[in-house]
Amino acid sequence: MLVRLFRRHPREWGPVEWTAVVGLGALIAVTITVVVGVARGPGRCGDDLREINGDCVGVTEKAFEADPGIASLIKAVAQENARVKQGWESPPSGPKIPYVRIALMMPFTSDEHSAMTTDMIRRGLAGTLAAQRQANRSGGPRFQLLLAPDGRNLDAWEPVVARLAQLAEDTEAPLVGVSGIPSSTPETRKAITALSARKIPTVGPVITAASMNSPYFFKTSPNNDEFARALKLHLGDKPTRQKGFLVWDNRKDDVYSQNLRSVFEKHFAEEYDLTDHSSNFVGSSGTDQGVPQRFDDAVQKICQEKSDIVFFAGRDQDLPALIEQLAEKGSCERTTPVRILKIGIGLEPTLTTEALTRRLAEAKAVIVNASSVDPAWGDGKKNPGKGLGPFLDLFKEIESQHELGDKPLDDGYAFMYHDAFALLTNAVDRTVTELDQDDGQTSNTLPVPTKDDVYNTLILPSIADGSCSINNCLIGAAGSYGFEGPGENDQWAVCKPVPIVVHPPGEQSPGPLYRTYRGDSRSACPS
Repeated sequence: MLVRLFRRHPREWGPVEWTAVVGLGALIAVTITVVVGVARGPGRCGDDLREINGDCVGVTEKAFEADPGIASLIKAVAQENARVKQGWESPPSGPKIPYVRIALMMPFTSDEHSAMTTDMIRRGLAGTLAAQRQANRSGGPRFQLLLAPDGRNLDAWEPVVARLAQLAEDTEAPLVGVSGIPSSTPETRKAITALSARKIPTVGPVITAASMNSPYFFKTSPNNDEFARALKLHLGDKPTRQKGFLVWDNRKDDVYSQNLRSVFEKHFAEEYDLTDHSSNFVGSSGTDQGVPQRFDDAVQKICQEKSDIVFFAGRDQDLPALIEQLAEKGSCERTTPVRILKIGIGLEPTLTTEALTRRLAEAKAVIVNASSVDPAWGDGKKNPGKGLGPFLDLFKEIESQHELGDKPLDDGYAFMYHDAFALLTNAVDRTVTELDQDDGQTSNTLPVPTKDDVYNTLILPSIADGSCSINNCLIGAAGSYGFEGPGENDQWAVCKPVPIVVHPPGEQSPGPLYRTYRGDSRSACPS
């Protein structure tokens, strides 16, 4: 039939012939598209993600193309997720093992304008993987770690939140929480609000801007105000009168830097006359107009005024440039060292290199950092609590399998990302135990909690009469701490230790340890 059709001259064709040719052409086009698609596979982003502005965005349990520096870690997470699913679909023996999902929502790519560097991403992911493995090696339900990339600039969060809301409605393996929100920006604030509107409990491992609050948003790190109080306690232990100076990032879209500036002014402006002794710069994070890291004005004034205490309200990646320019001026005939006061999750390794340490000596300066994590914890020199040992064992296992860069524990991201994921898995285990007791059934299958069940567990008060009530505190890698309940303290962790880290160490006394707490009594925290 087709042969006879094509032998006829086109002028002899009627509607039937032309319809057949058009239909055949369409069929050929579809066939080619399918064959090419199969040959190419699902693409660089896989089946679950889609490309937005060059980044894979969405939610997946599988491997996908991200920053090459974290490719092996992503593959390891995907393999752990596959094992968890296998335990439910085809358990080797015994009953099916129920599992729930927790999403890690953060960038998985980075560039020179990103608030989260590749090293931060790698260490945060390694810490989360350690927490996932730890949870899956204990009793109770298993945990899939969903990877939820929201773009290198944190601005592609809308499709991610929409998909997370869908997964939370799954009755077999529901999403019960989100971790990973990394930076205090207007975009992350919108994402947090959207997650709270969908009643999904969310944990920020390294969020510190005191204004980043929402009913379903829990923070395991101290906030900038609490860091400043720790610095104030440290300075109060050294009463010598000093000349202060404030250096602050002027980017209006950086919620973190803006909040830190206001906190420094609140606590130190009057005593150190910061109103008349300050300078600003454009930070390198973000895409603001202007040349970043111009510290000429600040350095000149610090030298002229013989300032010996500098409050730095900016991100860690900009501090080396300030130190370099201070070193070019030498000691400026100061009789005492200049202390650069800052806050940070830990001590970023770029601040402790041999080269920068020499530059600090040339500038006659030291860094004084109020931290969530003391790098000495990773060396076993100090111990914040009984959760440290298990974390270090698992992290060393991961470090032996993956390239994590220099000093992978020093910046504190691995600690805090571990604790954020562990906070959610701990809440799931506590919830399942209570639901199982209340069920009264003899079934061997554990109950599967929902996001609402987990949230109701998280908001149970943790601290009572100076101890962890009913073992509700998180026994984390970065200490033992908890929360005060709904409507209290905006879901910031209480009793979190805040060590003061000085570099180079020298002979400075560490001074008293500050712990986060809403009340005035430090004895209200467990020892």
